[in-house]
Amino acid sequence: MSLPNPEALYARLRDQIEKAFPDRSELGLIGVHSGGAWIAERLHADLGFALPCGFLDSAFYRDDFSERGLKEAPKPAEVPFEVQGRTILLVDDVLYTGRTTRAIVNHLFDFGRPAKIELAVLLDRGGRELPIDAQYVGKHLPLKPNEAFVLTQDDQGAFRLELEVKPN
Repeated sequence: MSLPNPEALYARLRDQIEKAFPDRSELGLIGVHSGGAWIAERLHADLGFALPCGFLDSAFYRDDFSERGLKEAPKPAEVPFEVQGRTILLVDDVLYTGRTTRAIVNHLFDFGRPAKIELAVLLDRGGRELPIDAQYVGKHLPLKPNEAFVLTQDDQGAFRLELEVKPN
């Protein structure tokens, strides 16, 4: 499989968000650690969001925590703006089952009740287990259950995309 250029996907996602939110003065931007946080940081800088960027980690809020455990130490929550009554744009790198998004929404409600939550992802790989969909998507690219996209970021901030294939 030929992988798409993640920088082109980012540009497409950025353009969708810029068009959907011409006034970003009150929009809350929250990146999901880690890939979503990288994308959110770039969106924040490129589109000139007025509010500081927030970050959340889904680790303790996942419904499969007892099965997955902790892969690494959870990152602290950073929500440097009032959530109550605000439109929130969640940003993640890859949308798969929907469990991470559900966990992040649960975590977000610890900070208040937003007026609206929308989701932006670089890649939607299909395979949903929960009724969650992204409003802004760099690309829809279905994968097999044993495949996964891995997003990395180099020292200059450029995104790299790899395909990880696990044995069946």
